[in-house]
Amino acid sequence: MQCRVLACAVALAVVGFAATPAPQSLPQSTVVVDTPNGAVRFNVEVAGDDASRMRGLMYRTHLAPDAGMLFDFHDDHLRAFWMKNTVLPLDMLFIRADGTISSIAANATPYSEKAITSREPVRAVLEINGGRAAALDIKPGEKVHGAAFGNALPGQ
Repeated sequence: MQCRVLACAVALAVVGFAATPAPQSLPQSTVVVDTPNGAVRFNVEVAGDDASRMRGLMYRTHLAPDAGMLFDFHDDHLRAFWMKNTVLPLDMLFIRADGTISSIAANATPYSEKAITSREPVRAVLEINGGRAAALDIKPGEKVHGAAFGNALPGQ
């Protein structure tokens, strides 16, 4: 009887694990955000195609304090995001093509299907841990440096 219960528990665990898609392997990059307190560096995964942008940070249970995901759309348009299947609260930095932060959606609610939209056309969105933008004094109007914006800093 114990073996049958254990076998059922293992089978359910395997099915549950298979139902949660494994994170995809994405290109890595670094972005540097100018703040009043100095430059802040984030190691980011770059979601540069439709499939990776649709998945984003869904199902992730951990994000290092200096990590994030850069959604590079390669053109300027109004952008809309949601938090469906996203476990972690996130700050979303909406970034113009020149690297200037247009707006910030702070502490987006996990699992919410409410649309979070840019206020103007933007090229990219940087997602970082919820509350990090405020903690690091990152505000609209500040610059994000990276290859996507054509303004990477030397050694970046």
